[in-house]
Amino acid sequence: MVQTADTPARPGRRQVQSLQTRELIVASAGELFLANGYMSTSIEAIATRAGVAIQTIYNSVGNKPALLSAVLDAAVAGPNAPATVPEFMQERVAQAEGVEGVVGVLADWFAEGMPRSQAVFTIISQAAAVDPAVATLRDRRAGQRLANYRLAAAALRARGGLGNGMSDDDAAAAIFALGHPDSYATLVAHLGWSVPRYRDWIHTALLATLS
Repeated sequence: MVQTADTPARPGRRQVQSLQTRELIVASAGELFLANGYMSTSIEAIATRAGVAIQTIYNSVGNKPALLSAVLDAAVAGPNAPATVPEFMQERVAQAEGVEGVVGVLADWFAEGMPRSQAVFTIISQAAAVDPAVATLRDRRAGQRLANYRLAAAALRARGGLGNGMSDDDAAAAIFALGHPDSYATLVAHLGWSVPRYRDWIHTALLATLS
C-alpha cells in the first residue's frame, strides 16, 4: 500500500517489540504487586518475572511508583487498551442522549472498571500509608479522575442537567465521591453486594444528584 499523508503510519518492528516488552513488564509487576504487595515486590523480582534486564524496566516504564501507575492504567482500561480511559469515555459520553444517557454511561463504566481495578486501588492506598512517593501518586491520580469528571459534568450541563444550581466542580466532586474505589470495595467486596446491584445504586444516586 502506498503511504499518503492521510494514511496512519504503521508502527515499526522495533516499536512493536518495545510496546510488547512494556506490556510484559507491566503485567509482571501487576501479578507480583497483587500476590506479594507493593512494598514486598522489588524491581529485581519484576525483572526476573518479565525476563528482562532491570535497566529495561527503567527505560520502558520508569521507577517503581511509575510501574504501579502503569498497572492501574492497564487495569482500568482492560480490553479497551491501548485507548486510554479518557479517550474511550469521551467517545461514549459524546454518543449518550440526554442526562440519563450520560449518567448511564458513568454507571456502566463504574460497574465495568471497578471489578478490574479495585484491588490495585487497594494496593495504592496501603502503600501510600508508608511510601510518600505512592502517596503523591495516589493524590495525582485522584486529581486526574476529578478533572475527567468535570468533563462529564460539562456534558450533563449541556444536556440540561445540573438544574439544581450545582456547579461543574461540585458535580465532579459528587461523581468522584459516589464512584470512589472505597465505596465499591465496601459495598461489593466487603458487604457482598452484586455488581449489578452496585450499578443500579450508583445510577440512581448519580441521577438524583446530577439531574
